[in-house]
Amino acid sequence: MSPLSAQPPTSLVGLNRTALKQVLANIGVADKEQNMRVRQIWSWLYVQGVQDIDKMTTLSGALRNKLAERHTLKRLYVSEKQVSEDGTRKYLFKLHDGHEIETVYIPETGRGTLCISSQVGCTLNCTFCHTGTMRLVRNLEPHEIVSQLVAVRDDLDDWQNNEAKRAVSNIVMMGMGEPLYNTDHVINALNVMSDGDGTALSKRRITLSTSGVVPEIARVGDATGVMLAISLHAVRDDLRNELVPLNKKYPIEELLDACRAYPGLSNARRITFEYVMLKDVNDSDADAHELVRLLSGIPAKINLIPFNPWPGSPYECSSRNRIMKFADIVNHAGYASPVRTPRGRDIMAACGQLKSASEKMSAADRKQAELAAQRLNRPVN
Repeated sequence: MSPLSAQPPTSLVGLNRTALKQVLANIGVADKEQNMRVRQIWSWLYVQGVQDIDKMTTLSGALRNKLAERHTLKRLYVSEKQVSEDGTRKYLFKLHDGHEIETVYIPETGRGTLCISSQVGCTLNCTFCHTGTMRLVRNLEPHEIVSQLVAVRDDLDDWQNNEAKRAVSNIVMMGMGEPLYNTDHVINALNVMSDGDGTALSKRRITLSTSGVVPEIARVGDATGVMLAISLHAVRDDLRNELVPLNKKYPIEELLDACRAYPGLSNARRITFEYVMLKDVNDSDADAHELVRLLSGIPAKINLIPFNPWPGSPYECSSRNRIMKFADIVNHAGYASPVRTPRGRDIMAACGQLKSASEKMSAADRKQAELAAQRLNRPVN
């Protein structure tokens, strides 16, 4: 038995065209035939969503048998699924090494958005974010990122040729982790998901959200052409240093310069600035006016996000009246500033609440929350 055949079967799901071509080369498919076979397999994987190699009927029986000796069409394992009273679905996926990630599907009128994770855990320690209380375990591989979409489409029975009727119409890289600390794998995965002959999600329907890893912003724009979102949350460096510690490395001015240079930026391809509304922290009229001044000249919209509570958080959500006054100031300056409706709060699936079930609030996590609370002179919830 050869070393290759002795290895356990690996899944084809989530592989890009280059990887699939290598799979075919490894089982002896002739060079001149590989591109055609890749196109066929690609369609079965990402258009038809088949779950059995033997159902790839445009391939010969002999080729299907060779593929099945070394490969499967196994998806990520759903270890838990929760459905919110508002229809939001949260999936807990168990990975091959036992670690877990969360993915959220948000159904809305005329669209369905899938919030995808890029890392197991997170290294950023944003003080308002539940995921930030986790330790970073590792980056997700490209196939683990793509397989979140594939597994959710399985669950939603969403494999159909009519794009207008698909349940998943939009992707946001806003789940667990910082995508631009896993840039190579994220680029690879986004290009699989936006491939016109596969899952065929428009690049304008895919948004990558970053807390501001400045050196990677232009690169991901050049390589993928997807929409960009910035987790801003403060208009002063001293406060953003507390809320988003990455700001100490890449301060606001440097971050906004990178935004102005984002490839393809235009009024038709605006950058979304995410701004979580924290009571008596970042929600004053002065903050709103400064936000408008900072974003001057950047084609942008501003998503105002009511803070979603989680155990141990030192923050409270701004009042509805305060949020609307903030939004009025931004709107009057000419920026769209929708107030995001919290979704999935009852199952801890809302923005900033993701944290795998295996990660409880440890003593160290609690200490981190207490220190943040002390700096802000607030109690820990």
